[in-house]
Amino acid sequence: MRPRTTRRAAASGALLGLLLPLTGLGQAAQAASGATGSAAATGLHVSGGRLLEANGNDFVMRGVNHAHTWYTGELDSLAHIKAKGANTVRVVLSSGDRWTRNDASDVANVVSECKANRLICVLEVHDTTGYGEQSGAASLDRAADYWIGVKSALEGQEDYIVVNIGNEPHGNSGYQSWADDTRGAIRKLRDAGFDHALMVDAPNWGQDWSFTMRDNAESVFAADPDRNTVFSIHMYGVFDTAAEVRDYLGRFVDAGLPILVGEFGHDHSDGNPDEDAILATAEQLGLGYLGWSWSGNGGGVEYLDMVEGFDPDAMTSWGERLFNGANGIAATAEEATVYGGSGGPGDTTAPTRPGAPAASGVTSTGVTLSWAASSDDTGVTGYDVVRVDGSSETAVRSVAGTSAQITGLTAGTSYTFAVYARDAAGNRSERSAAVNVTTGQGGGDPAPGSCSVAYRIVGQWQGGFQGEVTVRNTGSSAIGGWTLGWRFADGQTITNMWGGTPRQSGASVTVEPASYTANIPAGGSVTIGFTGTWRGGNTAPDAFTLDGAACAAP
Repeated sequence: MRPRTTRRAAASGALLGLLLPLTGLGQAAQAASGATGSAAATGLHVSGGRLLEANGNDFVMRGVNHAHTWYTGELDSLAHIKAKGANTVRVVLSSGDRWTRNDASDVANVVSECKANRLICVLEVHDTTGYGEQSGAASLDRAADYWIGVKSALEGQEDYIVVNIGNEPHGNSGYQSWADDTRGAIRKLRDAGFDHALMVDAPNWGQDWSFTMRDNAESVFAADPDRNTVFSIHMYGVFDTAAEVRDYLGRFVDAGLPILVGEFGHDHSDGNPDEDAILATAEQLGLGYLGWSWSGNGGGVEYLDMVEGFDPDAMTSWGERLFNGANGIAATAEEATVYGGSGGPGDTTAPTRPGAPAASGVTSTGVTLSWAASSDDTGVTGYDVVRVDGSSETAVRSVAGTSAQITGLTAGTSYTFAVYARDAAGNRSERSAAVNVTTGQGGGDPAPGSCSVAYRIVGQWQGGFQGEVTVRNTGSSAIGGWTLGWRFADGQTITNMWGGTPRQSGASVTVEPASYTANIPAGGSVTIGFTGTWRGGNTAPDAFTLDGAACAAP
């Protein structure tokens, strides 16, 4: 991900695309639709413009992107992604050209985790992002060399993985060479003995506003001797109308060429994509989609996180939309048959009714709810907490496990909560019995001196570092909501944070909690992490405040 566009060129190109016939794809339609893939299909393969499993089952990817190369310690995310209903995960890797190289051992571990969690795994090299415009970006030829270098981790895994050769392999400069570069990389991998389904991203930071991929798709597909290449379009600001979404995807389908939406979001700095149209069109045409991204976004696009701080119980509005909204993952994803999935919508059995929620940790602004798990013939993927008011109910949170922290409540107010369970097919259980909760009157704020803060530098490199702050409640009552403050001594700046939202003015920093760190029980603690920059020195702050009161050192 890092989509950028020349909006004037994108808009005029899109208009021409809607008005004029697509000669390249039109001429390719008959030949492409008759393509059957390699003579002896190995694992996932293309036939008739569709991605099929080895047994011929039509497989439609429905899942998300996961930024593994920057967060190698978050592989548990694959289990959480699966629990929310996905059948596919696209995993970010690095060839070592711009970020730390993911070696064959690490790639093998990723593949193993995908298989353990019954996910089809799309593996992509991110170092190619914006080649020709982005300084230091690697070529597709370099990416092909990387795949050859880690081939030992991929051999024999053709049923489970797709090799996405390089992410967004051209920016808005030099994209005219995209077709030649892509054909060359495909041939290099086939010559090296790769039998896997391959995936190729569009140029123009993935968004193809120049229609370079669209107009050259047939020749690129034909350059693969196995006829086993899938095209991936990334939909951000260029695709801000339903007409543009339908036209682009529809032309590939009409031409019998395999296409999916490899990345998209609900918003972006280059424009507001029409995510509803993307989801609806993909469902109508039976095409795959992979939303960006599970967690860990920075650089001003943190709103693209689906969960906060890799916490599966802290879904954002974007995560809720993608997983649980209309045409979303939970309602449409079907597990690959290689894992025993039916390959069809045959599951109509709802999970059993979950247990009545029990309330604990009640404060003036929040409560923790927990309940007994449901059971299901194919597995429960999540729970929906609702607030009940007479005959109406309001969705509050969706979680993967059997507890949820509810925040943002009003002091001295009575609430009624209940829970539903759901499975991967979208079946929903009966509503649980309800629990009544009355929030406190606001007496849970900490007294001066009832907190301690520990600050540590997790890692440091030239000009940058990762820090961690642990806030402990040493008082006798819970803290519901808080504001943490400190001052940096050496001009450090925070660039990204998880577990809280920072505000910085010069040396002064204040942090508001995330939903999952808002409540600190008596004797308990929460931890926030962040990345930052430094120059000259990186001295730890020597004083902290919580809601204006000084905190002791641990």
